[in-house]
Amino acid sequence: MHDVRLVREDPAAFDAALARRGASASATALLALDEQRRQTIAAAQAAQARRNELSKAIGQAKAKGDGATAEALMRDVAALKERLPALASEEQRLGSKFETALAALPNLPLADVPDGVDEADNQLVHERGRKPVFDFAVREHADIGPPLGLDFETGAAIAGARFTLVRGHAARLGRALGQFGLDVLTRDHGYEEVMPPLLVRQDAVYGVGQLPKFEEDLFKTTDGRYLISTSEVSLTNIVREKILRADELPLRFTALTPCFRSEAGAAGRDTRGFIRQHQFDKAEMVSIVEPDRSEAEHERMTAAAEDVLTRLELPFRRMKLCAGDMGFAAARTYDLEVWLPGQDRYREVSSCSTCTDFQARRMNARYRPEGEPAGATGNQKGPTRFVHTLNGSGLVVGRIMVAILENYQQADGAVAVPAVLQPYLGGLNRLEPR
Repeated sequence: MHDVRLVREDPAAFDAALARRGASASATALLALDEQRRQTIAAAQAAQARRNELSKAIGQAKAKGDGATAEALMRDVAALKERLPALASEEQRLGSKFETALAALPNLPLADVPDGVDEADNQLVHERGRKPVFDFAVREHADIGPPLGLDFETGAAIAGARFTLVRGHAARLGRALGQFGLDVLTRDHGYEEVMPPLLVRQDAVYGVGQLPKFEEDLFKTTDGRYLISTSEVSLTNIVREKILRADELPLRFTALTPCFRSEAGAAGRDTRGFIRQHQFDKAEMVSIVEPDRSEAEHERMTAAAEDVLTRLELPFRRMKLCAGDMGFAAARTYDLEVWLPGQDRYREVSSCSTCTDFQARRMNARYRPEGEPAGATGNQKGPTRFVHTLNGSGLVVGRIMVAILENYQQADGAVAVPAVLQPYLGGLNRLEPR
């Protein structure tokens, strides 16, 4: 959600920033609606004030025994009484229309975000690690995986396309990856582990910016709840409708959860293999910080995700996404892409975004700056500011499993186990095909 005051102060700059995102909305239309709303509020307030004045005057007329004047004033009050509900209804209608229009607009890109419309315009920040060299014909994970326990056919038979039954060595590898990711993020990067709800209310999904625009990407239950597409939804909403103390910040959360995505619009993309699934496990990172610390926190979070890949000895690169390729709530996004030798290309395995105060405004998540007075009733009074929120993929189990299968594949069909994962697999250093 945007601060409408910024739109009023510089509508041309707002339009220019929206244009970078490919959004067709304009500040002019938004401000026209805002002006209608404000005029209606002013009219309602004036009508109520006039009613109060007339009511007082009626009492004074009656006290003087001036019945004719009192009768005339009572007719005016009756007319106002009839008008006020209509004004209130119009105020509500325009307010709802204005909020809907504002909620449909994406976050504005930060100044250093490159211009562009899609992934072809993203910028390389750096590359890390060495690409493996093979002396045999390299295979894709979709061919390596089935003898190790990636059962695509049974998964589809049970649940349909884009579901996979994972068993045996592949299941053990997935469990090891999840535990490893949590350990790195909690032990070495200071994230607090959380076990959040997987089903959330509509306002939680709205708070992170996935509603109303992206409802078709979500799975909705019969009672109106939504299955989380990422634990970012649950973790970020921990601070919903709260006023935090400055000394409580930063807050850093991580959770390893199943994630559910309808993959609307993905027809024909990655239909083979384990890359794009309706259900997958992911260790997510969420940070809640003061505004002046969000820049440093974005780098810190992305470095944590890079540390996971570095320890797994997977070659990867960091990309800064262009304005047209970022997610709806993001103001800047770094994607980490790992090298897949079987596909002979880099594929995204982590996305780390700073959302500035965009999500916080939708959730009404605030903090009281250090040194500001709390007021006579504690933390319910005194000036507050919106927090900044950040989120990132610490470890997406399925995609990292794909990367391991392809980068650690052996000529005989086995897959070597990265050294850091061997303790999680009882010392096993090779996954043998069956």
